[in-house]
Formats: sequence, structure tokens, C-alpha cells
Amino acid sequence: MSPATSESGKAAGSTHERILRVSKSLFAHRGYEHTSTSAIARQAGTSESQLMKHFGNKAGLLEAIFIEGWTKITDEARAAVHGVTAPLLKLQTISGCVLRSLERDQELKLLLLLEGRRIRKEGQMVALTQGFLGFVELVDGVLYEMRDLNILRPELSPQAVRSALMGMLEGMLRDRFLAERLGFPADFNLLQLQEMLTCVLGSFIVNPPQRAPESA
Repeated sequence: MSPATSESGKAAGSTHERILRVSKSLFAHRGYEHTSTSAIARQAGTSESQLMKHFGNKAGLLEAIFIEGWTKITDEARAAVHGVTAPLLKLQTISGCVLRSLERDQELKLLLLLEGRRIRKEGQMVALTQGFLGFVELVDGVLYEMRDLNILRPELSPQAVRSALMGMLEGMLRDRFLAERLGFPADFNLLQLQEMLTCVLGSFIVNPPQRAPESA
């Protein structure tokens, strides 16, 4: 039995939840462009008019999926860094949260990698939702903290560093996906990906002075 259906054979959850869950699955497996709103409504056990009422159109559905996904990732990352004082450790913790979240939700990972940055007919970049911008704000906050503590190299823009790190993470995840699906030469695992992020981040920071040994 599909996780989207109950024992009675009907899609489980509220109409909003069913539409969102079904659309994420169909977009991930069939592709956004090849999935119709009628197919989503039919599998969700509702009507296209209800789909339009809740989400407006197909683009609104994809946006809602990204909002939900990025909001969950950001909330998990905020909770994980709560009480962490070292900014560098905060960034490593945040990146680890992103990787774990996407490994748990393969459908979301696929959509973020293949559909998140695509410019559509309306000229809108769907990834620029409040959920995504909340994550950007979290990362920027840590990088500005690093700048204020003179950890980040002073000639570097915190926003440029954030773009470089997030672009690298996204690019390496996409290469791993292509390796799994199409045999692209990207033979590295998530641990090696995180090690690469740590190495690159090290080039952005000022070498801290050596701590004096504590007296006995």
C-alpha cells in the first residue's frame, strides 16, 4: 500500500496535504513538465478545482513543496546549532543537517537539484521562497558573525562566501545524482563531500593564533 493512501484505498490526510504529497512524488518521478494537474488531482482523490483553490496552479504547487522542504531543513538546522558557540562548527553542523535532510527525502532532493533554479515561463525562480530565504538568512548570520569576530578574511564578502559554499554543495550533490543515474564520474560519498566543504571553508578564514598552553 502506498504511504499516501489509507487502508480504505483513499489518499490519507487533508486535501491540502494529499495534493502536496502526491504532487511531490509525481514531480520527482515523472518530471515537473510531464505531470498534469489532472493527474495530481486524480491520484490525490480530489478535483482540479480544489487543487487550484489550495495552490493556484502547478507552479504554486512546486513552490509550496520548496517552502515546506526548506522550512523543515532550516528549523532542523536552527535547532542543531542552538548552544553551539564556534561559528565554524555552526557552518559544519548546518551543512550536515542539509545533507541528512535530503538523504531522508530523496524526492525533495531530486526536485531541488533539477527544478529549484530553473527559470520558468513566468520568469520567476521558484527556489526564492521564504523557506529558502530563511535558510540563506541563517547561513549569512553565521558568516557575518565570523566577520565580526575577525575569523573571516576581511577582504571577502560574507554573501559571496555563502554563495560559493551553497553553490559547491548543490553542484556536488547534483554530480552524485548524475553518477547514480547516468554513470557520471563522481565517485565520492557524503563524508567526502563534507570534507571538501570543510577544506574550502578553511580557505576563507583567518588562521587563528595558537592558544597558549593552559597552566597546570
